[in-house]
Amino acid sequence: MPRADGSADGRPVLQVGATGHLGGLVVQELLSRGKRVRALVRPGSDASRLPSAVEVVRGDLLEPASLRSAVAGVSSVVTTAIGYSQRREGDSLRTDREGNRNLVDAAKDAGVPRFVLLSILACDQARDVPHFWAKKETEDHLARQGVPFVALRPGAFLYAPEGGFGQRVRQGLEAGQVFGMTPAGIRITYIAPREVARAIAMAVDEPRAVGERIDLGSDRPLSGPEYAEVIGTLLGRPVQLAPMQGGRGGVNDDMAAMFRFFQTGKYVADTRRQAELFGPVPKVEEAARQMLAGLGLLDRH
Repeated sequence: MPRADGSADGRPVLQVGATGHLGGLVVQELLSRGKRVRALVRPGSDASRLPSAVEVVRGDLLEPASLRSAVAGVSSVVTTAIGYSQRREGDSLRTDREGNRNLVDAAKDAGVPRFVLLSILACDQARDVPHFWAKKETEDHLARQGVPFVALRPGAFLYAPEGGFGQRVRQGLEAGQVFGMTPAGIRITYIAPREVARAIAMAVDEPRAVGERIDLGSDRPLSGPEYAEVIGTLLGRPVQLAPMQGGRGGVNDDMAAMFRFFQTGKYVADTRRQAELFGPVPKVEEAARQMLAGLGLLDRH
């Protein structure tokens, strides 16, 4: 008998990357849908901010043996884990390549009914962007291994970043400047992390999504000047476009390759399937509003 939440039984969903910003939003979405949630958390990572209802298991994507107990008895695996952002000392693309392969293989061995992968928009067209291509390779590995999967490919996140970079973004906006990633005439897709989390949680049960690689975005892509105009309209004052200077410590080679790829005009989502599976595609203004609210520059309501 199906449960009210649409799943066939009460087995937990394994969330990998639950202590990250997006992963935390996914946990909230899953719990709000009545799901049991199990979180794979690396040794040494702080799991104290996870809701008390979440079952925490310790393990590491780079240690295959530690994944067996994590995937045992789950209804699905969801992963938002990344290493390329180097959020923690020692993080690297090994997580995005070797780690994801290990997780796929563990899911296959355990007979997990569904695997929901956070991928990246246009990753299959970006061989020269290491972290994009790592997602494409994981999608292909899922297909080769015969694991029932859904690959969700969101555009660029509009969110309130933490730490020093977040402070720089806020200071720039307070000074009337916003970081842009493309010039006039070249548009890319933006999306709010909360919308991505909602789609991920829905994909756990959506039968039509299995085996698909689905773009996620907002109602329209924006060029840099258009993005600045959206931000300025929400703030009620003019905002000038400033060149993107990268994250912590500047732009590394991976991020520089990503910015070059943006200039091709290929980083634009086809949101038709998103609308069919997950409901109306939100306006890009809503994503920008959520970012500004997270930075304390707009009322959250």
